[in-house]
Amino acid sequence: MNVIIILVCCSLLVAGSFLGAFLWAVKNGQYDDEYTPSVRMLFDSEKKSQTKK
Repeated sequence: MNVIIILVCCSLLVAGSFLGAFLWAVKNGQYDDEYTPSVRMLFDSEKKSQTKK
């Protein structure tokens, strides 16, 4: 029974550290995309319709 308590505590510690690392990365702008908005107009997002004659 003591082993289960130790494992639960260790798993909560690991999960908390991953959560802290994720929040730190979001706070420091790791997930900000600065490149795509500047080249978005270069991508074809819509198919060109063919005119019927």
